[in-house]
Amino acid sequence: MSRVVMLVLGALLGLFVLFNFVLPMVVGLLKVALIIGVIGLLVFVAVSLVGKTSSR
Repeated sequence: MSRVVMLVLGALLGLFVLFNFVLPMVVGLLKVALIIGVIGLLVFVAVSLVGKTSSR
């Protein structure tokens, strides 16, 4: 009986850690990566536009 109780408590603790610590951290990292990607895209577009206008 105690094995079942410990299994349930372990599963609940694992879900608690997953939803309160791991998932928000992953979402935060994805937000940072998205922001860096958008900034990189804007820099790329600006550099390519400046390069096209100066070659004419």
